Amino acid sequence: MALKSFINVHPDSHFPIQNLPFGAFKPQHSTALPRLAVAIGDYVLDLSQIAEAGLFNGPLLSASDCFLQPTLNKFLAMGRPAWKEARETLQKLLSSTEPALRDNTELRHKALVPMSKVEMVLPMEIGDYTDFFSSMHHAKNCGTIFVGPKAPIPPNWFHLPIAYHGRASSIVISGTDIIRPRGQGHPAGNSPPYFGPSLKIDFELEMAAVVGPGNELGKAIDVNEAADHIFGVVLMNDWSARDIQAWEYIPLGPFLGKSFGTTISPWIVTLDALEPFACDAPKQDPPPLPYLAEKISKNYDIALEVQIKPCGQKDSSVVTRSNLKNLYWTLTQQLAHHTINGCNLRPGDLLGTGTISGPEPDSLGCLLELTWNGQKPLSLKGTSRKYLEDGDEVIFTGCCKGGGYNVGFGTCTGKVVPPRD
Repeated sequence: MALKSFINVHPDSHFPIQNLPFGAFKPQHSTALPRLAVAIGDYVLDLSQIAEAGLFNGPLLSASDCFLQPTLNKFLAMGRPAWKEARETLQKLLSSTEPALRDNTELRHKALVPMSKVEMVLPMEIGDYTDFFSSMHHAKNCGTIFVGPKAPIPPNWFHLPIAYHGRASSIVISGTDIIRPRGQGHPAGNSPPYFGPSLKIDFELEMAAVVGPGNELGKAIDVNEAADHIFGVVLMNDWSARDIQAWEYIPLGPFLGKSFGTTISPWIVTLDALEPFACDAPKQDPPPLPYLAEKISKNYDIALEVQIKPCGQKDSSVVTRSNLKNLYWTLTQQLAHHTINGCNLRPGDLLGTGTISGPEPDSLGCLLELTWNGQKPLSLKGTSRKYLEDGDEVIFTGCCKGGGYNVGFGTCTGKVVPPRD
């Protein structure tokens, strides 16, 4: 019999009892510290209320104040046994057959808050942020655009998950406006480099792994144990200023073209919730070096969609349909590679996948690919775009479907606004 909650959850909801993603919220218009929560249907369940009522009574959580913190970092550091204990406790409390919360009117009223009455905030303190480059289709398209079709993917790409160190301070929660950055662009002829607002603002369809327990400096994480260091996954839009990036990236890579803003969805979907949707990862050729060779190499079947709502228009247009299963390098390989030199990860660190493009024309994960660097403008219900204009809103969604329920991420949204004076 399928697990069912006493809370009425719409069949199309991203947040049934089988999901229970973690986040942090504040009541609307409140200056209070954030509180931790899971999502269930159209409600957030305030975990501080559950903890104070003594309902986390398992051996790992009963004496912990992890759910009385303003961020998830302390809980993340506790590791998979504590995560499983919390998930099992919450699924039991929210089930239709358990009276402890269902029949306690006062606690239910305090602990279950309508999503319409809360403001979601960043659920963890992010000390470090790394962005990978793990989609073969994206790598091939970018290489073809910039160096030609003869050898679009550099040889090293098939041997290691390429990445760069991003800027954690400019990671923002879904719904935050993205200010168009200023910077330099390629000179025209003998003129000095262009300087001004970026003319090529792009979205990048990504997901990101949230790190749980880290590792000691100098000690790598085994690829077959890497999943125990990943708490869950969020949607991520790693906004890009393509003109700034193209001028600056040689020889050291992305800098100002990326660091002006990265948006994540508010809910972290746990690997336990995603496990029913695990699927085989693509075959890797050549076989990876032993430290990247997994006993079980898997991705997750997460359908991803991007919509653009042009400035001044009421309706949005779907521009991309992709899937996390398109990744060549898995989440666990990315994490293991990150630590193979002894780099120490910490709870709350964020590891972006890189743009997730598929093989079809409508599965490309950014405007750079969709418009072939502006050469083929994208049609959007009466208007067109080469790159994003001020007032344009970009909306990501992600969802696993099957087994009579969804496991989803909600939305990851952001609107481009003009530069500040």
